[in-house]
Amino acid sequence: MRLLLRILIVVLVVYGLLVAGLALAMRQPPATFGKIMARMPMPAFLILPFQSLWMNARAGGLQVGQEAPDFTLRTLDRSADVRLSSFRGSRPVVLVFGSYT
Repeated sequence: MRLLLRILIVVLVVYGLLVAGLALAMRQPPATFGKIMARMPMPAFLILPFQSLWMNARAGGLQVGQEAPDFTLRTLDRSADVRLSSFRGSRPVVLVFGSYT
């Protein structure tokens, strides 16, 4: 019985460390996170709470009515950069992040 208890404790500690490591990886810049996820074995996605950790890590801290942080994006034809702040006060901006495929 003691052996089973020790094995269970070791498994729980290893699982906790894996979850903590994944949570820490999700808070890294996208390039670093991508490199980490590229090496993650497929069974890990079934065992670790990936979705709940992701939703927590990427929840953000903006409140309704608060100004969006400034950022710069390239146009589709890559001819210029556009800053969000350049539209402030002149016209509404709608930001859509996702795929319509």
